[in-house]
Amino acid sequence: MGPLANIKVIEIAGIGPGPFCAMMLADMGAEVIRVDRAQSVTPDAKNGDLLQRGRSVIGVDLKNAEGIALVLDMVEKADVIIEGFRPGVMERLGLGPDVCLARNPKLIYGRMTGWGQEGPMSQAAGHDIDYIALSGALHSIGREGERPVPPLNLVGDFGGCGMLLAYGVACALIERAS
Repeated sequence: MGPLANIKVIEIAGIGPGPFCAMMLADMGAEVIRVDRAQSVTPDAKNGDLLQRGRSVIGVDLKNAEGIALVLDMVEKADVIIEGFRPGVMERLGLGPDVCLARNPKLIYGRMTGWGQEGPMSQAAGHDIDYIALSGALHSIGREGERPVPPLNLVGDFGGCGMLLAYGVACALIERAS
C-alpha cells in the first residue's frame, strides 16, 4: 500500500538513476515490472542489489518482434513507463513515446538521458561524476587543498536524475488525475 497503490509502472532496465527511480515508485506502493534482458533474469539476479527491491522482473528480448509486442501489450495496461537510454534508442526498438502513446494515450512516458534529447552531447554517454564535475558540485566534496572525493553516484544519478524523474512521474500522475 501507499500513495501510488494501483499505479502500474514499466521500467525498461538500465543502470543508476532508472532503477533508483523505479525503487522510489515501488516504495510508494506502485506495482513496478522491470523489463530486463532475457539472459539477465536468473533466480539470483536481484541478490544483494538494493535498487532492485519492490518489483518483479521479466526477461524480454527487445531485439525481436515478439519481445516488442509483449512490451506494447504491457503498455496498454500501464500508467507509466520509464527508460534511460540515449536519444533514439527506444524509437529504434519500436517503443518510443509516439508508439506507446498510440497504444495508451493516458500513459506517462518518463525518460532520462545523460545530456538531454538534443544538442552536441546528446549522444554521449553520461555518468554521475561527469555531471557533478561540470556543474561544480564535485569541487565542494572533500577537504580543502585535497582532490575531491567522488560520492559514488549519489549526487547526480540518484539525487539528481532518478529523484527528479520520480518527482516528475508523481506530478504527471496528479495532473492526469485532475
